[in-house]
Amino acid sequence: MSNIQRGYGLKTKKSLGQNFLINQGVLDKIVRVAELNANDTVLEIGPGTGNLTEKLAEKAGRIIAIEKDRRLIAPLKEKFTEYNNVEIIEADILKLEIRNLKLEIGGYRVVGNIPYYITSHLLKTIFEKWLQPKLIVLTVQKEVAQRIVAKPPRMNLLALSVQYYSKPEIIGHVSRGSFRPIPKVDSAIIKLKMKNEKLKVGEADLFKIMRVGFSGKRKQLAGNLARYLKTDKPKMAEIFRKLGIKEDVRAENLSLEDWIKISKHT
Repeated sequence: MSNIQRGYGLKTKKSLGQNFLINQGVLDKIVRVAELNANDTVLEIGPGTGNLTEKLAEKAGRIIAIEKDRRLIAPLKEKFTEYNNVEIIEADILKLEIRNLKLEIGGYRVVGNIPYYITSHLLKTIFEKWLQPKLIVLTVQKEVAQRIVAKPPRMNLLALSVQYYSKPEIIGHVSRGSFRPIPKVDSAIIKLKMKNEKLKVGEADLFKIMRVGFSGKRKQLAGNLARYLKTDKPKMAEIFRKLGIKEDVRAENLSLEDWIKISKHT
Protein backbone atom coordinates (compact mmCIF):
# COMPACT_ATOMS: atom_id res chain seq x y z
CA MET A 1 0.00 0.00 0.00
CA SER A 2 1.36 3.40 -0.97
CA ASN A 3 2.01 6.39 1.25
CA ILE A 4 -0.97 8.12 -0.25
CA GLN A 5 -3.24 5.20 0.55
CA ARG A 6 -1.96 4.92 4.12
CA GLY A 7 -1.76 8.62 4.88
CA TYR A 8 -4.49 10.26 2.85
CA GLY A 9 -6.96 7.46 2.28
CA LEU A 10 -6.75 7.85 -1.51
CA LYS A 11 -5.82 5.55 -4.36
CA THR A 12 -3.14 6.51 -6.82
CA LYS A 13 -4.20 7.49 -10.32
CA LYS A 14 -2.54 5.64 -13.18
CA SER A 15 -3.65 8.43 -15.53
CA LEU A 16 -1.39 10.84 -13.62
CA GLY A 17 1.56 8.46 -13.53
CA GLN A 18 1.60 8.51 -9.74
CA ASN A 19 4.47 6.52 -8.25
CA PHE A 20 5.53 8.07 -4.96
CA LEU A 21 9.18 7.96 -3.94
CA ILE A 22 9.52 6.58 -0.40
CA ASN A 23 13.21 5.64 -0.21
CA GLN A 24 14.68 8.07 2.32
CA GLY A 25 18.21 7.61 1.03
CA VAL A 26 17.17 8.55 -2.50
CA LEU A 27 15.20 11.53 -1.25
CA ASP A 28 18.27 12.73 0.65
CA LYS A 29 20.43 12.30 -2.45
CA ILE A 30 18.07 14.43 -4.54
CA VAL A 31 18.27 17.22 -1.97
CA ARG A 32 22.07 17.03 -1.89
CA VAL A 33 22.30 17.14 -5.67
CA ALA A 34 20.08 20.25 -5.72
CA GLU A 35 22.84 22.10 -3.81
CA LEU A 36 20.45 24.12 -1.66
CA ASN A 37 20.96 26.83 0.91
CA ALA A 38 18.65 29.04 2.94
CA ASN A 39 18.48 31.70 0.22
CA ASP A 40 17.33 29.35 -2.55
CA THR A 41 13.92 29.05 -4.17
CA VAL A 42 12.77 25.63 -5.35
CA LEU A 43 9.94 24.90 -7.75
CA GLU A 44 8.92 21.35 -6.94
CA ILE A 45 6.99 19.38 -9.53
CA GLY A 46 4.44 16.90 -8.19
CA PRO A 47 4.94 16.90 -4.40
CA GLY A 48 2.48 13.99 -4.02
CA THR A 49 2.41 13.17 -0.32
CA GLY A 50 5.14 15.70 0.49
CA ASN A 51 8.02 13.30 1.22
CA LEU A 52 10.51 15.28 -0.86
CA THR A 53 8.87 18.62 -0.07
CA GLU A 54 9.59 18.16 3.61
CA LYS A 55 13.28 17.58 3.03
CA LEU A 56 13.55 20.46 0.56
CA ALA A 57 11.91 22.79 3.07
CA GLU A 58 14.63 22.01 5.61
CA LYS A 59 17.31 23.34 3.26
CA ALA A 60 15.80 26.03 1.02
CA GLY A 61 14.25 29.39 1.79
CA ARG A 62 11.18 29.06 -0.42
CA ILE A 63 9.41 25.98 -1.80
CA ILE A 64 6.71 26.32 -4.46
CA ALA A 65 5.10 22.90 -4.82
CA ILE A 66 2.93 22.41 -7.92
CA GLU A 67 0.42 19.53 -7.66
CA LYS A 68 -2.09 18.57 -10.34
CA ASP A 69 -4.16 16.08 -8.30
CA ARG A 70 -6.82 18.11 -6.54
CA ARG A 71 -7.32 15.37 -3.94
CA LEU A 72 -3.82 16.00 -2.59
CA ILE A 73 -4.04 19.76 -2.14
CA ALA A 74 -5.87 19.87 1.20
CA PRO A 75 -3.73 17.14 2.81
CA LEU A 76 -0.56 18.82 1.60
CA LYS A 77 -1.63 22.22 2.93
CA GLU A 78 -2.48 20.63 6.26
CA LYS A 79 0.86 18.83 6.42
CA PHE A 80 2.78 22.04 5.79
CA THR A 81 0.53 24.44 7.68
CA GLU A 82 3.30 25.27 10.14
CA TYR A 83 5.94 25.75 7.46
CA ASN A 84 6.31 29.40 6.51
CA ASN A 85 8.46 28.60 3.45
CA VAL A 86 6.17 26.13 1.62
CA GLU A 87 3.47 27.17 -0.85
CA ILE A 88 1.16 24.52 -2.31
CA ILE A 89 -0.38 25.37 -5.69
CA GLU A 90 -2.93 23.32 -7.58
CA ALA A 91 -1.98 23.43 -11.26
CA ASP A 92 -0.96 21.42 -14.30
CA ILE A 93 2.81 21.96 -14.51
CA LEU A 94 2.66 21.88 -18.32
CA LYS A 95 0.20 24.80 -18.33
CA LEU A 96 1.67 26.77 -15.45
CA GLU A 97 2.09 30.51 -16.02
CA ILE A 98 5.57 30.73 -14.58
CA ARG A 99 5.68 34.54 -14.54
CA ASN A 100 2.98 34.67 -11.89
CA LEU A 101 5.38 33.11 -9.38
CA LYS A 102 7.70 36.14 -9.36
CA LEU A 103 10.82 34.16 -10.07
CA GLU A 104 14.07 35.52 -11.48
CA ILE A 105 16.11 34.19 -14.39
CA GLY A 106 18.73 31.88 -12.94
CA GLY A 107 17.33 32.50 -9.47
CA TYR A 108 15.54 29.23 -8.74
CA ARG A 109 15.91 25.47 -9.01
CA VAL A 110 13.47 22.90 -10.39
CA VAL A 111 13.23 19.61 -8.49
CA GLY A 112 10.79 16.75 -8.76
CA ASN A 113 9.92 13.08 -9.00
CA ILE A 114 7.93 13.49 -12.19
CA PRO A 115 5.46 11.25 -14.04
CA TYR A 116 7.41 9.41 -16.72
CA TYR A 117 5.00 10.28 -19.51
CA ILE A 118 5.53 14.06 -19.27
CA THR A 119 9.35 14.09 -19.32
CA SER A 120 9.97 15.27 -22.89
CA HIS A 121 7.05 17.71 -22.88
CA LEU A 122 8.08 19.12 -19.50
CA LEU A 123 11.69 19.72 -20.52
CA LYS A 124 10.57 21.40 -23.74
CA THR A 125 8.23 23.64 -21.71
CA ILE A 126 10.93 24.58 -19.21
CA PHE A 127 13.53 25.32 -21.88
CA GLU A 128 11.30 27.23 -24.27
CA LYS A 129 8.63 28.91 -22.12
CA TRP A 130 9.90 29.35 -18.57
CA LEU A 131 12.31 31.84 -17.12
CA GLN A 132 15.59 29.95 -17.11
CA PRO A 133 16.25 28.14 -13.82
CA LYS A 134 19.72 27.66 -12.41
CA LEU A 135 19.50 23.91 -12.03
CA ILE A 136 17.08 21.07 -12.71
CA VAL A 137 17.08 17.81 -10.73
CA LEU A 138 14.53 15.19 -11.74
CA THR A 139 13.79 11.55 -11.17
CA VAL A 140 12.92 10.09 -14.55
CA GLN A 141 12.72 6.71 -16.25
CA LYS A 142 16.20 5.17 -16.45
CA GLU A 143 15.98 4.62 -20.20
CA VAL A 144 15.01 8.25 -20.77
CA ALA A 145 17.90 9.47 -18.62
CA GLN A 146 20.29 7.39 -20.72
CA ARG A 147 18.85 8.90 -23.90
CA ILE A 148 19.29 12.43 -22.52
CA VAL A 149 23.03 12.00 -21.83
CA ALA A 150 23.72 10.08 -25.08
CA LYS A 151 26.76 10.79 -27.23
CA PRO A 152 27.53 9.81 -30.82
CA PRO A 153 26.83 7.24 -32.23
CA ARG A 154 23.67 7.11 -30.11
CA MET A 155 22.51 10.71 -30.41
CA ASN A 156 18.80 11.46 -30.62
CA LEU A 157 16.57 14.53 -30.75
CA LEU A 158 15.87 14.51 -27.01
CA ALA A 159 19.59 14.45 -26.20
CA LEU A 160 20.33 17.26 -28.65
CA SER A 161 17.53 19.42 -27.28
CA VAL A 162 18.52 18.95 -23.64
CA GLN A 163 22.24 19.35 -24.36
CA TYR A 164 21.58 22.56 -26.28
CA TYR A 165 20.20 24.21 -23.15
CA SER A 166 22.02 22.37 -20.37
CA LYS A 167 24.80 20.02 -19.29
CA PRO A 168 23.07 16.78 -18.25
CA GLU A 169 24.48 14.23 -15.83
CA ILE A 170 23.06 11.01 -14.42
CA ILE A 171 23.67 11.15 -10.67
CA GLY A 172 22.47 7.67 -9.81
CA HIS A 173 19.99 4.92 -10.57
CA VAL A 174 16.87 4.26 -8.50
CA SER A 175 15.36 0.78 -8.27
CA ARG A 176 11.64 0.37 -8.87
CA GLY A 177 11.26 -0.86 -5.29
CA SER A 178 11.93 2.68 -4.05
CA PHE A 179 8.44 3.73 -5.18
CA ARG A 180 4.86 2.97 -4.16
CA PRO A 181 3.09 1.70 -6.09
CA ILE A 182 6.05 -0.08 -7.67
CA PRO A 183 6.50 0.93 -11.34
CA LYS A 184 7.44 -1.51 -14.09
CA VAL A 185 10.80 0.14 -14.79
CA ASP A 186 13.78 1.53 -12.89
CA SER A 187 14.48 5.24 -12.62
CA ALA A 188 17.44 7.59 -12.50
CA ILE A 189 18.23 10.92 -10.90
CA ILE A 190 19.31 13.36 -13.57
CA LYS A 191 20.91 16.75 -13.01
CA LEU A 192 20.72 19.45 -15.67
CA LYS A 193 22.99 22.42 -15.14
CA MET A 194 21.74 25.23 -17.31
CA LYS A 195 24.09 26.87 -19.79
CA ASN A 196 24.56 30.59 -19.33
CA GLU A 197 26.46 31.22 -22.54
CA LYS A 198 24.48 31.98 -25.67
CA LEU A 199 25.27 29.86 -28.71
CA LYS A 200 25.78 31.95 -31.83
CA VAL A 201 23.27 30.12 -33.98
CA GLY A 202 19.69 30.60 -35.13
CA GLU A 203 17.84 28.40 -32.66
CA ALA A 204 14.70 27.83 -34.77
CA ASP A 205 16.74 26.91 -37.86
CA LEU A 206 19.01 24.61 -35.87
CA PHE A 207 16.14 22.63 -34.39
CA LYS A 208 14.39 22.43 -37.75
CA ILE A 209 17.50 21.01 -39.39
CA MET A 210 17.96 18.48 -36.57
CA ARG A 211 14.35 17.31 -36.89
CA VAL A 212 14.74 16.94 -40.64
CA GLY A 213 17.98 15.05 -40.15
CA PHE A 214 16.30 12.47 -37.95
CA SER A 215 13.14 12.27 -40.07
CA GLY A 216 14.27 9.39 -42.25
CA LYS A 217 15.31 6.36 -40.26
CA ARG A 218 18.38 4.53 -41.58
CA LYS A 219 18.79 7.15 -44.30
CA GLN A 220 21.98 9.11 -44.85
CA LEU A 221 21.83 12.65 -43.50
CA ALA A 222 23.05 14.40 -46.65
CA GLY A 223 20.05 13.15 -48.60
CA ASN A 224 17.54 14.23 -45.96
CA LEU A 225 19.00 17.73 -45.70
CA ALA A 226 19.36 18.13 -49.46
CA ARG A 227 15.62 17.53 -49.89
CA TYR A 228 14.79 19.98 -47.09
CA LEU A 229 17.09 22.69 -48.49
CA LYS A 230 15.90 22.03 -52.05
CA THR A 231 19.39 21.34 -53.31
CA ASP A 232 21.11 18.23 -54.59
CA LYS A 233 22.95 15.64 -52.56
CA PRO A 234 26.42 16.32 -54.08
CA LYS A 235 26.24 19.97 -52.95
CA MET A 236 25.24 18.85 -49.46
CA ALA A 237 28.08 16.34 -49.43
CA GLU A 238 30.50 19.11 -50.40
CA ILE A 239 29.35 21.19 -47.42
CA PHE A 240 29.95 18.19 -45.18
CA ARG A 241 33.48 17.74 -46.51
CA LYS A 242 34.30 21.40 -45.85
CA LEU A 243 33.09 20.96 -42.27
CA GLY A 244 35.11 17.79 -41.75
CA ILE A 245 32.01 15.59 -41.63
CA LYS A 246 31.80 12.30 -43.52
CA GLU A 247 29.35 12.60 -46.40
CA ASP A 248 27.74 9.24 -45.63
CA VAL A 249 27.17 10.10 -41.96
CA ARG A 250 23.86 9.36 -40.25
CA ALA A 251 22.09 11.70 -37.86
CA GLU A 252 22.81 9.69 -34.71
CA ASN A 253 26.58 9.95 -35.34
CA LEU A 254 26.73 13.74 -35.05
CA SER A 255 27.30 15.78 -31.89
CA LEU A 256 25.50 19.01 -31.03
CA GLU A 257 28.58 20.92 -32.18
CA ASP A 258 28.39 19.21 -35.59
CA TRP A 259 24.74 20.20 -35.99
CA ILE A 260 25.56 23.79 -35.12
CA LYS A 261 28.27 23.86 -37.82
CA ILE A 262 25.85 22.46 -40.38
CA SER A 263 23.18 24.98 -39.41
CA LYS A 264 25.59 27.88 -39.86
CA HIS A 265 26.59 26.74 -43.35
CA THR A 266 23.20 25.90 -44.84
